[in-house]
Amino acid sequence: MFNRLKQCLFSPRLYRTYGEIPGEGVYEQNRTEKIADKIISTIQTIANVSVYTSPFICMYIYRRGLWWEDLDFVVYVIFSIGSVLSLSYLIRAYGRATNPKYVDFINTLNKPIVDRHAYIESIRKYDFDIKAWPTTFAMQPVYSSSWIENKPFSKCANPDLPYYHKVTIQLLAYISIHTFALRLIYPGTLGIIQNMLWLPLFEGRSYLVDTLNGKRAKIMTADRNTIDTMFVDKRLESSKGETLIICCEGNTGFYEIGIMTIPIKAGYSALGWNHPGFAGSSGLPFPRQEQNAVDAVIQYAIIELGFEVQNIVMYGWSIGAYPATWAAVRYPEIKGLILDASFDDLLPLAKNQMPESWARLVKEVVRSFVDLNISELMDMYDGPVQLVRRTEDEVICLRAGQLATNCGNGLLINLLQKRHPYLFEEAILESIKSCTALSDQQRIVLSREDIPDYKRKILGLIAKYSRDFRSSHCTLLPEDLFEAIMQSINNEK
Repeated sequence: MFNRLKQCLFSPRLYRTYGEIPGEGVYEQNRTEKIADKIISTIQTIANVSVYTSPFICMYIYRRGLWWEDLDFVVYVIFSIGSVLSLSYLIRAYGRATNPKYVDFINTLNKPIVDRHAYIESIRKYDFDIKAWPTTFAMQPVYSSSWIENKPFSKCANPDLPYYHKVTIQLLAYISIHTFALRLIYPGTLGIIQNMLWLPLFEGRSYLVDTLNGKRAKIMTADRNTIDTMFVDKRLESSKGETLIICCEGNTGFYEIGIMTIPIKAGYSALGWNHPGFAGSSGLPFPRQEQNAVDAVIQYAIIELGFEVQNIVMYGWSIGAYPATWAAVRYPEIKGLILDASFDDLLPLAKNQMPESWARLVKEVVRSFVDLNISELMDMYDGPVQLVRRTEDEVICLRAGQLATNCGNGLLINLLQKRHPYLFEEAILESIKSCTALSDQQRIVLSREDIPDYKRKILGLIAKYSRDFRSSHCTLLPEDLFEAIMQSINNEK
């Protein structure tokens, strides 16, 4: 019993056991474990809130004056909370050790690994804390240079400033990106968002495993982050299943509730993954960590899952277009690239959301730390591309309801300029801009009129690379639209 208690002391939380009947098997804590677990989670929540509010707490203590008797009280409170926490861990361990379902789980998790494949399949019977999952696939580690080694003050996104202003704004940018700025760009990293979405994430993961026979795996990147992934194999069910769609989610998107089901319903195999810092993935979504994450996902698909790189399509939604496009550049032989509800450059969007007086700081933060310039990346990829623009997009438009301000327009214009440079004489450039600002329906009407040949050619190229979808930013693409996009990629290939 003592050994079992020791095993259960800091063992992972179990959420459910997957069975033959979809929807059943949710793990029920006994009363002892439930009460202790509630106390532990409450204390951890208070501790997290205290960390975030520590500057205000320290300011209050400083203004009030810290007397020795107050210090004694603080020590007493910390000691009391520590004692309650320690006792709660022991009680929770006892509750788990007396629950037959949890004992079966912990025995499966801790059994000796003789056949690694068989072991991974045995633990996939359970849904539990991803931190305790064994690593299924790992990239070779690479050295990562520090901020100081990159000579941070040697260049600045605001070169017109005096040197002392450059140093000041770079220091402010560094502080901003490591406190609140990255969280504003990627709200999915916030613990409060993940807590609010815990139930939908759990239900979505259960649906992928129970109903679609999804295979969860933890893979390790070159910079030693671990990425939570889900794979649904359609190779035995459909001829289209030989094509793998790797799904890159948005800034508050998770594979459990994201775009992954779209290609699956259309009959394609799909591989979803969560950004670094999202749900079960470690790290933070800085560009370099994003690159390492998607690189590891692709290598996992090729080496472990057995897909040919020529049969992989990168599908990026919103900010997920950045890792998807980077992957297309890194693996130019992929089958194609789909960018849905995306933008050409993060900077205009970031400036649009912040006060004008912050413009220089916003520019420094974006260009120095999160320079998500998708158009620049697209210039280095020559394979099949399909762009989807949402006509009622409230996120990617600089002005609500104005299609001409959709930042996806710049992505399309840049693509045309790279692949069809002969079109870009000064007079024709204005025609390209005016045509991209129109909706699909307006372009169809325009094509029926008596227009110059060059404008008709522009309309044809716009239709070749892009299409509109009448929806807001977060609506999932319908199955028939995704199938039409894939047909365009196959035809272009």
